[in-house]
Amino acid sequence: MGVPAASALPCPDLRAPSAEPRRTCPSRSAPAGRHDAALVPAAVNPARGIDSGATIILNTPGKTPDDPLRAGRPSTLRRLLGSRAGVGAGVLAISALAFATFHHETVNVALVEEGPLRQAIVASGRVRTPERIVVSAQIAGRVQAVEVREGDALAPGQALLRLDEREWGAAVAQAGAAVVQGEARLRQLRELGLPVAEQALRQAEATALQAQRHHRRVQELVARGFYSQAQLDEARRALDVADSQVRSARLQRASQQPGGSEIELARSALEQARAALAAAETRLSYATLRAPVAGTVLTRNVEAGDTVQPGTPLMTIAPAGATELTVQIDEKNLALLHPGQAALASADAYPGERFAAVLAYIAPSVDAQRGSVEVRLRVPEPPPYLRHEMTVSLDIEAARRERTLAVPAAAVRESGGAQPWVLVVRDGRTARQPVRLGIRGAGRVEVLEGLAAGEAVVPAPADVPAGRAVRTRVQP
Repeated sequence: MGVPAASALPCPDLRAPSAEPRRTCPSRSAPAGRHDAALVPAAVNPARGIDSGATIILNTPGKTPDDPLRAGRPSTLRRLLGSRAGVGAGVLAISALAFATFHHETVNVALVEEGPLRQAIVASGRVRTPERIVVSAQIAGRVQAVEVREGDALAPGQALLRLDEREWGAAVAQAGAAVVQGEARLRQLRELGLPVAEQALRQAEATALQAQRHHRRVQELVARGFYSQAQLDEARRALDVADSQVRSARLQRASQQPGGSEIELARSALEQARAALAAAETRLSYATLRAPVAGTVLTRNVEAGDTVQPGTPLMTIAPAGATELTVQIDEKNLALLHPGQAALASADAYPGERFAAVLAYIAPSVDAQRGSVEVRLRVPEPPPYLRHEMTVSLDIEAARRERTLAVPAAAVRESGGAQPWVLVVRDGRTARQPVRLGIRGAGRVEVLEGLAAGEAVVPAPADVPAGRAVRTRVQP
């Protein structure tokens, strides 16, 4: 008896409901006495689940696959159902494995590292000279020559400009002549005054002695009646004049002696003449303006031929060796600053050149508008290219650890709060770990308590809750 042609059966679909719609198996003729085969999806990839492109062949001996329920052979049905159940169980197991695999999220982590850490305050400021010397004219005059230009380096005493000095030269000559006259007068008194005064005194004493003798003779003659009373009065007047001359001569001699009035008057006059000469010479020196200290010419406001008046600012000089750097520091960093801290600076115009600076001054008040505090740093050895008002970048070292534990700053959550914490990975699961922090370096934070070297932490902003099973990948 012939075997009827096999009819198409639906291919059993063991894939997930989201897979493509089921397809019918292609019809084929089966020879008599042989088992027909039903084609069903069979191949399973542990990583991908069921492969829809593969099939499993289920053998059904002795009957065509038109209708297995009407074939009258329960053993065939049981084998068919048993084969399908085994395939379904395998699919479920593999699917569960794949689910578990997919739900171990891979996260980027950073390791807790042990090593040196440096905390620094980086800011921008300007070059500033603490002093500016304004050179002004002290006398009126016409500028004959200007000896320097802006930017010139100056040595102490170097000529800056010259005024017409003819008038002041004449005043010096006149004062010098007065000094010479005073010296001559004093020398005359010392050399001739005293001898002359002594001679005059001796002569006056002699005259007084003669007048005294004459007065006695006249007095005797008047008593005898030879002279009248008028003659006696005349002799008396002559004696008084002689005594007066003696007293005057004695005073004159005393004044001519060292410490006497004449000597002192002459000496006083000489000192006045000398003072006048010094003043004239000083005014003459003002005709040439000189650099008071070593430094640099910042500004020049005068040219040859200008007429200047006393007090007119002509130049501005920045003294050498006293260069400072002025910078505004955020007030939140105030606790990290103290005088004597070392810093490195570089001018924006010469970024490859760095020079040392020392923190010398912290302003006692805070700028309320900026929320900053002014800090000044002294430059012990300013480089030659440094100019006033140059922009500079500063790196002030606030703290240093030669060996400590540190994590990326991005890994610390609530770092500004009372209890900062990190998300650490331990035994394949994330956990919230409180930490105690220390200094802060460039992108890293010191961990004093809570972590050990080599542990993995999850940087923010990774949205991974605590208790999640994860796989880790160390960030480069």
